[in-house]
Amino acid sequence: MTRPNNASDVPFEVAPDKVVVLHTRVVTETGGGPEKTILMSAPFLAQSEYALAAAYMHAPNDEGFDVIRRRARAWNSPLIGVPDKGAKDLRVLWQMLRLCRKYKVKVWHAHDYKSNLFGLLLRPFHRMQLVTTVHGWVVHTEKTPLYYKIDKWCLPHYQHVICVSDDLYREVSELGVPQDRLTYLPNAIDESDFCRKSLPADAPMRMDRGVPASRILAGAVGRLMPEKSFDQLIRAAAQLLNEGVDLEVWIAGEGSARQSLQALIHELQLGERVKLIGFCDDTKAFYESLDMFVLASQREGLPNVILEAAAMNVPIVSTRVAGVPKMLTDGESGILCDIGDLNGLTSAIRRLARDDQKRASLASSARKLIEKQYSFRKRMERICGIYDRMLGKPV
Repeated sequence: MTRPNNASDVPFEVAPDKVVVLHTRVVTETGGGPEKTILMSAPFLAQSEYALAAAYMHAPNDEGFDVIRRRARAWNSPLIGVPDKGAKDLRVLWQMLRLCRKYKVKVWHAHDYKSNLFGLLLRPFHRMQLVTTVHGWVVHTEKTPLYYKIDKWCLPHYQHVICVSDDLYREVSELGVPQDRLTYLPNAIDESDFCRKSLPADAPMRMDRGVPASRILAGAVGRLMPEKSFDQLIRAAAQLLNEGVDLEVWIAGEGSARQSLQALIHELQLGERVKLIGFCDDTKAFYESLDMFVLASQREGLPNVILEAAAMNVPIVSTRVAGVPKMLTDGESGILCDIGDLNGLTSAIRRLARDDQKRASLASSARKLIEKQYSFRKRMERICGIYDRMLGKPV
């Protein structure tokens, strides 16, 4: 097949014997964990009977979408960018229908409220199976209640619903989705790609930025949004530095909270030790530089950054947010604290900063956990099984 005249960013060519799965989602700026997970899926499906393409709706002239294009090319993952001017832009719906017909889409795999709604609206005009993955709501705005209502209406009408954390599974189950159409399937990571190649002190990115080998380097990754609670990490760093802990913090990402976070860093006089390093395209180099990874979030599903850090043998400090406590055992594969507990977060970072053996033990345990339970290949095998059942194939 050839690419659409005005939509395809990474070409999508399909062999005649392949079953086409179209993953759909609204993306903003450089995207996040779900966007990466979808793009990473295409190479894993290459040897199966399924062919995957991602159709991402995005604001016109969104410069961050270029980052998503680069990732798609790097993973050889077909990507179709669909410019979307908002709720009144009905051309988006029409373009999605054209894509479904052009590529003879058999499975519509949605990933948010808008793609969930579009799947239901398009199905009368193009027969296809409907599956959705619920990632959870992270960014809360004045429109979030409306998004919840749309999702709650859509999900019971889907033929299968995948939830990435057990709390989301319970919430969706309460909406009336039957157990035989509902699957708990946590996020996963390609452990062969995400693996440490050097000790933190020898990591090139760390050496380039002049971080001494003896200093503890803690890092965090994510959009700079209030829900991520990076301000808690900054305040914890201030406390530990006042205590004399030789600590440096890198926060990778961009977002609306950047200005307020930078102001907090300035107010606490932490400019030399707490750094907003901006968007980081090479996250593996970032993780390899760290002595510990810190997640202070208030809301998540099962964060991809936790999986990435664990796969890269980085010891983890995290809040007990969503799917994290189900994955990490406190004191064995990570150090957990309550959401919003600044003292608990500070204490956890302090504990790891002072204990080399504990850091090594946690990192080793988390890596083994990834290999055993969070392998991306195993996750894709389960997703293919879901597609098979929906299409009536023998399993």
